[in-house]
Amino acid sequence: MPEAQRLKEEHVAVLAFPFGSHNLAIRGLACRLAITAPNVPFSFLTTPKSNESLFSTFNLNVSVPNNIRAYNVEDGVPINHVFSGNPVERLDLFLKATPGNFQKALDVAVMETGRKVSCLVTDMFLTSAADMAEDMHATWIPVCVSIPHSLSAHIYTDLIRRLFRDGGGDENGGKFQPQTLEMIPRIWCVLPRSKAIVMSFCQELYPTPLLDDLKSMFPALLNVGFLTQDLPPPPLPPSESDATGCLSWLDKQSSKSVMYISFGTTAAPPEEELKALAEAVEESGLPFLWSLNNEHKHRLPDAFPERTSKQGKLVSWAPQTMVLGHGSTAVFVTHCGANSVFESIANGVPMMCRPMFGDHGMIGRVVEEIWGIGVRVEANVFTKSGVLKCLNLILGHEEGRQNERKDYSNERPCLESC
Repeated sequence: MPEAQRLKEEHVAVLAFPFGSHNLAIRGLACRLAITAPNVPFSFLTTPKSNESLFSTFNLNVSVPNNIRAYNVEDGVPINHVFSGNPVERLDLFLKATPGNFQKALDVAVMETGRKVSCLVTDMFLTSAADMAEDMHATWIPVCVSIPHSLSAHIYTDLIRRLFRDGGGDENGGKFQPQTLEMIPRIWCVLPRSKAIVMSFCQELYPTPLLDDLKSMFPALLNVGFLTQDLPPPPLPPSESDATGCLSWLDKQSSKSVMYISFGTTAAPPEEELKALAEAVEESGLPFLWSLNNEHKHRLPDAFPERTSKQGKLVSWAPQTMVLGHGSTAVFVTHCGANSVFESIANGVPMMCRPMFGDHGMIGRVVEEIWGIGVRVEANVFTKSGVLKCLNLILGHEEGRQNERKDYSNERPCLESC
């Protein structure tokens, strides 16, 4: 079939996982692909809340090609449902609604485009997409938006459990949390059915044994760089174009002086830890920019915003890649979500890590022990003294600053080559 005729029949459906910043990475890939194939329709499917955050005028900091159209899928939350506070409850409800919710939206996309789906690009967590692709006779390409170490953990879930059990561990207690591996079922057994696996990662950052092992199982392992961050980072836009006021505020601060704090859109530390962090921030006297969802602000110490109004800026959302790319930002206090870490790496900002759940702990360990570009808070818990100790290590001692920069510069050639 001639290439022009084939393209007239192509239709790419992109299924995004709506939690954390997974959807941002999938949108980034969809935009790159759509630009290279302007005559192919790309149907982007995720929840209404996720689509709103990705494609609203306020949050849109990328140019979306005209051949991408968003479709809403149901989030699986029952009417009048009262959440328990478990951070994975919303995720679990969504997964229980798949694949039916996606199939309904796909049927609409097929009807409106007049084309059957020929390629299904999905978040790796959406394992039911393997069956959907087979039913549609379409190619399936899953996307891993975390570090490759996390992919390896999913593949070797059974081995990890056996070794833990043989070593005297209890799968149902202690520090081992099997739900972090079971929450996304069947990843390890469905991936061989894919045409290729896209990694939001740079091949130069792999440990050689890990890369060799994954390549032996998945020859079409495509490392395409960080999907939420261009390399090298683009110049910052005019500060007055930032409606949040974050860039204008950063312009008034000294170089490498600001502590940027954000735990993403899903994670948040417990109230006692949030208070301890706030107390440490206030005592440090450092300028701070804190992105904190409005629903969590009541957990801060009494009158904290008023007392620190001249010291820092508290916002409900910040343009993170721009904040990390600003010359005033000195340290990033993060939950170790993969995209947050990738964006920090790309902009040369050392991290204070407080992993929350899922792959965060693994990523935090890689940041500190392998890459040497950040430190984890003691016992993965915010305490006032622990936060001040980490700040002192990263920013206080000249020796500490030199070590951070030295370690970080070791990664820079790899990132530039990516």
